[in-house]
Amino acid sequence: MRGIDRWKELRRKMTRSRFEKSLNVPPYDPLNEADEMVGDVLRGDYEVQYWNKRKATIGRAATLACVVLVMVIAASVILFISQKGISTFVGTGISLKDFILGTLWYPDRPLDQGGPSFGILPFIVGSFSVSMLALLFAVPLGVMTAIFITEISPKFGGKVLRPCTELFVGIPSVVYGWIGLSVLVPLIRNHLGGFGFSILAGGVVLSFMILPTITSVACDALKAVPGSYREAAYSLGATRWQVISRVFVPAAGPGILTGVVLAMGRAFGETLAVQMVIGNVPIIPKSLLDPGITLTTGITMDMVNTVNGSLWNNALWSMALVLLILSLCFMGIVKLIGKRSQSQY
Repeated sequence: MRGIDRWKELRRKMTRSRFEKSLNVPPYDPLNEADEMVGDVLRGDYEVQYWNKRKATIGRAATLACVVLVMVIAASVILFISQKGISTFVGTGISLKDFILGTLWYPDRPLDQGGPSFGILPFIVGSFSVSMLALLFAVPLGVMTAIFITEISPKFGGKVLRPCTELFVGIPSVVYGWIGLSVLVPLIRNHLGGFGFSILAGGVVLSFMILPTITSVACDALKAVPGSYREAAYSLGATRWQVISRVFVPAAGPGILTGVVLAMGRAFGETLAVQMVIGNVPIIPKSLLDPGITLTTGITMDMVNTVNGSLWNNALWSMALVLLILSLCFMGIVKLIGKRSQSQY
């Protein structure tokens, strides 16, 4: 039994020499017990160093591969949408000005009646109208909720109110749309007039969908304000509300504005819930009670009626390109706000 243990120990020591060669350690004599140390380092530690170095190399390679993969996918998506979107204006007689500023959307109009017309201004106006109206409702409510959670009642707000607010994130879009269609649309039709399907209905539904984004980001922004600001304000005799309104909210302004921009991007990209309550009529709305249409709802409604490669299909890809450009603009604004916030602190 003792001989077997000795043989296993000898084999382990000989295997260890493989690690030491990779680390430029002097050769190891397994028959010499005094050679167990190299300088002040136990030879077994070199084995640990070998595997740590190996794991670090594998980790860096895997991380680099993931980064390259993400960059390739993002670049491919942007290039693909750009190529499909630009094809609308190549050899078709449609100018970019007419496409962006045109107010008539008749993609299937016969040639004897004037031919197809692709003007997406009603879609752009509808998208901005619904998004701005949603922000008008959601921003004050979200910021006030964040102030209550962080400054007025942190214990109740953190344990009860914030989880309840974040619960809105888990509700599917179709549920928001169905509630709006069943409750909000008849309410607007019976008490405010019109058909009920309107910009107002879309804005109200969207406001509840973007509320968690604004509230969550505003809470984080308020918590990031240094506590020394509060202490300095109280030392000058400021009241609690003065500290909140004149110190904390202005100091957290860039972070709150970031949440607003992110929420606007979410509102621009929302489709199903808005499609169920807005009316989907390609006209420029003149009031909040008029129906309208957005870029996303226009794409989803028409994409099943088009043939790949047709002018109508290419026009939808151009609308997708407009959405992509707007999304990139929102991301750029968020980056600028982030840099401003970092320079402030």
